[in-house]
Amino acid sequence: MDMEVTAWMSLHHAMNAQNGTKPFSRATLRRIGAFARPHRRRLAAFLALSVVMAVLAVATPVLAGRVVNEIVGHASTGTVVGLAVLIAILALAEGGLGLLTRWLSARIGEGLILDLRTSVFDHVQRMPVAFFTRTRTGALVSRLNNDVIGAQRAFSDTLSGVVSNLVTLLLTFAVMVKISWQVTLLALVLLPVFVLPARRMGRRLAALQREAAAHDAAMSTQMTERFSAPGATLVKLFGRPARESAEFAARAGRVRDIGVRTAMVQHVFITALTVVSALALALVYGLGGWFSLRGQLDAGAVVALALLLTRLYAPLTALASARVEVMSALVSFDRVFEVLDLKPLVAERPDARPAPEGPVSVEFEDVTFAYPSADKVSLASLEEVATLDTRGGVDVLHGVSFRAEPGQMVALVGSSGAGKSTIAQLLPRLYDVDAGAVRLGGVDVRDLSFEAVRDTLGMVTQDGHLFHESIRENLLLARPEATEDDIWDVLRRARLDTLIAGLPDGLDTIVGERGYRLSGGERQRLTIARLLLARPRVVILDEATAHLDSTSEAAVQEALSEALDGRTAIVIAHRLSTIRAADLILVVEDGRIVERGTHEQLLAENGRYTELHRTQFAQPAPAEAIA
Repeated sequence: MDMEVTAWMSLHHAMNAQNGTKPFSRATLRRIGAFARPHRRRLAAFLALSVVMAVLAVATPVLAGRVVNEIVGHASTGTVVGLAVLIAILALAEGGLGLLTRWLSARIGEGLILDLRTSVFDHVQRMPVAFFTRTRTGALVSRLNNDVIGAQRAFSDTLSGVVSNLVTLLLTFAVMVKISWQVTLLALVLLPVFVLPARRMGRRLAALQREAAAHDAAMSTQMTERFSAPGATLVKLFGRPARESAEFAARAGRVRDIGVRTAMVQHVFITALTVVSALALALVYGLGGWFSLRGQLDAGAVVALALLLTRLYAPLTALASARVEVMSALVSFDRVFEVLDLKPLVAERPDARPAPEGPVSVEFEDVTFAYPSADKVSLASLEEVATLDTRGGVDVLHGVSFRAEPGQMVALVGSSGAGKSTIAQLLPRLYDVDAGAVRLGGVDVRDLSFEAVRDTLGMVTQDGHLFHESIRENLLLARPEATEDDIWDVLRRARLDTLIAGLPDGLDTIVGERGYRLSGGERQRLTIARLLLARPRVVILDEATAHLDSTSEAAVQEALSEALDGRTAIVIAHRLSTIRAADLILVVEDGRIVERGTHEQLLAENGRYTELHRTQFAQPAPAEAIA
């Protein structure tokens, strides 16, 4: 390792030495230990090999010095060749151990990444819907990528670096002092000239990199939002493409300027430190040579000191920043643990039970519910705000009670924001009630397993969300074991078989982000086909035809008739014409059921339902009356 490489290592460590890292706690260390425990054998082998490699790194310069002494002393050829062969063997051993150490490092690091990522992914999947409505997706994904990799560095890089550098430093210093304590002390005089500029330049470069990362993140966010189908449509309709381009170009230009400045700062720094390293070597050769000529030091010792000098400076500069590097890695662990510490508001009980067999009833008994405040379901860092919104906890449902018998259809109608969708979200446990109970087949949903709830309920929402995958994959999400015949059967029942069969790729056609390659009616019918494939015993329709034209609505209604046949149904409808045949209609206002009955009964009461009906079906006034 020459002094230029040492300079680069010094700069790297200094750049990673970021200020403002918080002290670690014993609790954090214990949790890190829990993640490291499955890898403890590889960790032990990794650290042992790091120590052996540090010993070999010091042994080679010492042997090189002996070779010089043997040559100067006109020793036998066999001795010189023997020492050369020994140096070659050590080099091969060091190379082989380096490969083994790298393999262990990769296994430990990648294994830790796997453990952390799966833990965070599994935990996030258990979070309530409120968590996802508040969190920025990019910030959450960053925890699974950047922070997990930052935490992994604590094991694969920092830990091994501290051990190997400490052993190398102690051995090198001991050997150099034994050879010549005078030369060793004078060589250390130049250490501040080597280390201090590295730390100062490192902080400067780290600041530039943080600024560049911030601009990169902003550009990434802009591209993610503008390149999605709805975002691109919004920009084309209301945006200013020239302004968007100017903003992007400004950020990209700043990143370019930072890149040029960083390259020049690095080059100046490395050039300066290369000069300093040359001065250090000159001092060793000059002072060592002077001692050698006076008979106080042999020539081989001078060569050994020069080779050992780089082995001394590199670990010293690395260890000078080791504490901050460890703190930085622990910050990444803390950010990962921060997500893992968010407790899911909806949890499965240890003694959760399966759903009852046969037809299933739906019952709400005196249900009260308030959406949770942000501090219960989110993090300020994930929302990218300074402080979390503390509002929440205000009841949006008040004493809601009703029952849908097996096979019945119960419709919910009312003003926007009255609480209809909230009622629907409580059934599949997207949220849990604050008071009262929601029951399926007479069993509280909180006593059922998540699998039982998923197998019993099926839901179609008004947006008809699809993944950017094939038609086949979107359908099999409901029942992965479904056969080809099962898929075509539900497509036929959803009135989509002819359309899908006519596509060039058939079931393998990619539907696009959120299904935007399909029309609204086609997208809704595909979600209905997915529901039919799931074969639920209870169906929830949350305004499934709200945004469709009359032609698409008619096609979707035909598909819905298949979905509702023989099933218990909770239907939220804006268009009253779609729920005339409901067995029970509930009028919801301000989180309360204010009216209930059949279509005819509610019209006869001349209440809120009649008002809604009159508003939708009122005849427009004659032109002369308007005039």
